[in-house]
Amino acid sequence: MILFIREDCENKSKLLKEKNSNNSLQKMLICGMLKNNYSGYEFEAGTDEAGRGCLSGPVVAAAVILPFNYHNDLLNDSKQLSEAKRKILRPIIEKDALAFGVSFIDEKEVDQLNVLQASITGMQRSISLMSIPPEYIIVDGNKFKSYKDIPFKTIVKGDAKFMSIAAASILAKTYRDDFMEKIHKEFPVYNWKKNKGYPTKEHRKAIQEHGITKYHRKTFKLLPSQLKLEI
Repeated sequence: MILFIREDCENKSKLLKEKNSNNSLQKMLICGMLKNNYSGYEFEAGTDEAGRGCLSGPVVAAAVILPFNYHNDLLNDSKQLSEAKRKILRPIIEKDALAFGVSFIDEKEVDQLNVLQASITGMQRSISLMSIPPEYIIVDGNKFKSYKDIPFKTIVKGDAKFMSIAAASILAKTYRDDFMEKIHKEFPVYNWKKNKGYPTKEHRKAIQEHGITKYHRKTFKLLPSQLKLEI
């Protein structure tokens, strides 16, 4: 068995490995492994985005300030959670957060800015929408631009390390998924309710057969290079 024990649920955890364990290791989580603060500032915002790699639809970004000593055993990186758990967590995050903001960068602006700049712009806008200005910002990934001279730190895989970034990733993902399910009704042949605009074989086959929609990103590689698409 691998046993996780959180001696201090705010800052650190201790991992104990039992010797002579068999191949089917059982994991028991006694206290969540995500840290709840990086900087020491009370109003520290975590920010993340969803939809960078999609062929259609917006990039959606979110920012969240959680209470300084906040803890939630279910909270984790949105990519590690089922859709059902993300839906459960969203209203909890919105209720418990000191402040949060969600912003949409539509496909036209993604094409105008490029997807990296769209992601950064979206995160900055989500911060601007919060009712409390942050004292410090922690950002998922390795790219960001200074916002109103607020100190910040980029953290690779931050959504799997800090609760506020994980919370932001859940908000960004669920709000974007809801939007893609809504526009799926307008263009059902692309099956956006399932693939959410990502470049699946099914999505690309639909693009090849039916062309593109107003929601597709024109600057993206919508089809493999050997196939041509009339835009």
